[in-house]
Amino acid sequence: MNNVVKTNFSIKDLEGLSGIKAHTIRIWEKRYNLLAPIRTATNIRTYALADLQKLLNVTFLIQNGYKISKIAKNTTQEIAQITAEIVSERSFSDHSHATNSFKIAMMNFDQELFYKTYNTLLEKGTFESIFYETFLPLLHEIGLLWQTDTINPSHEHFIYNLIKQKLLINIEKAQANTVHMHNETFVLYLPENEIHELGLIFLNYELVSHGFKVIYLGQSIQLDSLKYLSVNHPNITFVSYFTVYPLVENLENYMQEYNEMFGEANHKLYIFGQRIKDINEDKLPNNIRIMLSIREFVNTIKRRSPSYA
Repeated sequence: MNNVVKTNFSIKDLEGLSGIKAHTIRIWEKRYNLLAPIRTATNIRTYALADLQKLLNVTFLIQNGYKISKIAKNTTQEIAQITAEIVSERSFSDHSHATNSFKIAMMNFDQELFYKTYNTLLEKGTFESIFYETFLPLLHEIGLLWQTDTINPSHEHFIYNLIKQKLLINIEKAQANTVHMHNETFVLYLPENEIHELGLIFLNYELVSHGFKVIYLGQSIQLDSLKYLSVNHPNITFVSYFTVYPLVENLENYMQEYNEMFGEANHKLYIFGQRIKDINEDKLPNNIRIMLSIREFVNTIKRRSPSYA
């Protein structure tokens, strides 16, 4: 894969990355000379990476109560300095500046900036807070940016793999520091052809942290492959993410097949992901349950954890 740094952006790219409407960006340029895009022969605006970074800093200041008229009186360096001062004085409770930094790191394939931003967050919070408050919203945004061609797959893979690295490190720490005191085992897998596993990996972390045994199978697992586990591990619960697969037209058959395979053994299946919106809950077997969020699931399993009081 050719990870060429993207240095030129359209106004639509800036809108997607900053959340500021293109119309507003144009007004700010005209009224305050906020950005200075290069224009093509056909008068199309083209922005540099420095313009994106400045706009993200401006967005952060506006979110923190600054007026655009006041911000625009400052130079680019002064805007960056004011942003840095706010970040150093306040906690990252809204994580907005961190999100912007991660976006810059992604666009520029800047591993050092990713680590620096992550470590700053970690100084003031927990890994769980970073994942819930920064990584999850960031991943949602990245999905939208990819769909609109603002970023390409190389950007997505770059940031996904860095986040995955942090997840695996924290799972290893949790395994070393947590005693498994519960006799229930969770089997985590993705259905056939499904490859989006960051949510599933975080579930692995949460389950291990709460004292449960986890068998992590990962991507693209056929239902038939789960039979062996059900025979040799009678007290198991399956957990899966349906992000792209199964396809909508195959969802009902998948549920039926699962129930025929594991219904009598009463092995529960918890399902997360975008595909759940296409599932008719009224037709779900009793042993299959939809989860709207990771937090909902964690609150459910906490009550079954040996550490729950």
